[in-house]
Amino acid sequence: MRVAINTFTFIWFAGLSMLGFIATDMYLPAFHSMQQSLMTDKSMIGWTMSIFLLGMALGQLVYGPLSDRIGRKKALIFGLTLFAITSFVCATTESIYVLLTMRFFQALGACSAAVIWQAVVIDRYDSIQSQRIFATIMPLVALSPALAPLLGSFLDAHLGWRSIFYTLIGLGALLALATAFQPESLQKKAISQSWFKQLKQDYREIFSSSNFKGNMLIYAGCSAAFFAWLTGSPFVMSAMGYSGADIGLSYIPQTIAFIIGGYGCRSLLNKIEGPKLLPWLLLVLAVSILSMVAIALTQPTTIVLVLIPFCVMAACNGAIYPIVVNQALSEFKHCSATAAGLLNVLQTLLSFAASALVSSLANTGLIGVTFVMAGQLLFITFGFSLFKKGRKQAAIA
Repeated sequence: MRVAINTFTFIWFAGLSMLGFIATDMYLPAFHSMQQSLMTDKSMIGWTMSIFLLGMALGQLVYGPLSDRIGRKKALIFGLTLFAITSFVCATTESIYVLLTMRFFQALGACSAAVIWQAVVIDRYDSIQSQRIFATIMPLVALSPALAPLLGSFLDAHLGWRSIFYTLIGLGALLALATAFQPESLQKKAISQSWFKQLKQDYREIFSSSNFKGNMLIYAGCSAAFFAWLTGSPFVMSAMGYSGADIGLSYIPQTIAFIIGGYGCRSLLNKIEGPKLLPWLLLVLAVSILSMVAIALTQPTTIVLVLIPFCVMAACNGAIYPIVVNQALSEFKHCSATAAGLLNVLQTLLSFAASALVSSLANTGLIGVTFVMAGQLLFITFGFSLFKKGRKQAAIA
């Protein structure tokens, strides 16, 4: 039976899906201001993103099983409250080390939203509806790389970089309030089961699925390539002579591309099945990343040359995300949050590794960024091979 999605729930889903990305994107134009204010170097500032991604990864291992046990609302309200409290500490600290620590705990709060909104979709809607909802919501995530840096740039210029974190406090509080008005989507019979026995059984079932593992690796590789760019692009553009405002504006075309890819995918899914569309999207994505590597080797003096293939990659990501997430989670309705947590853990861990590597290679500029992005193609290729294996196994069964 199909369930209609109302406007309030749609906005709630969108807010939850974007929270982690907003917390990473909004402060990008303020990197230089933060470096000066906290009297540190650019590598340490870059690590504030990397440590955030690490917290996102580790926290999702907890929130999936936790929300499958105690319910979506309780786990989510706890996470959003933690996010708001740690955002306050980030806004008031004078130490880069305190900021790094609080960014880790801020991520532990934000990752509750990343896991649980996907689980709620799987709980409430059938496979066809959930794929359409993912294809509708996920392109909106791309608004954060465009609008969040623009807002962050404005706040940094007029109120200082600390106002960015005060804004995040408000966002976390609003989402927590909205969550309180949502009905619990987890069935009571799932909450009453033995936690350890059920978790062991769920993990065994999830990890035995080649389909899940393949889609998880594809999702992780695509996301890691994207975060490698997010981490390195402020340094690359600053070295080219661009201002913080320019850096914020540079995210607009890639956001438009991501949205076009996402909603283009939504339309194509009415005519072409996701598994048939996926290999073509991955091929175009690989070509766009390799094109960025080739351009980087020419040592361009303008970011425009690099943004063109990156926009193509962003469009591919916008189309790939809803396909692989739905394919990975649809067979695990009985433990959707646990499966979503595992899906997002590898995605975030790989993104953390790519971000940390880019931070460590900050002095190599564009070449280092694009080579890290190209490295993710290995994970994507292996993931696609597992996905095909899973498809063959399902066809035989």
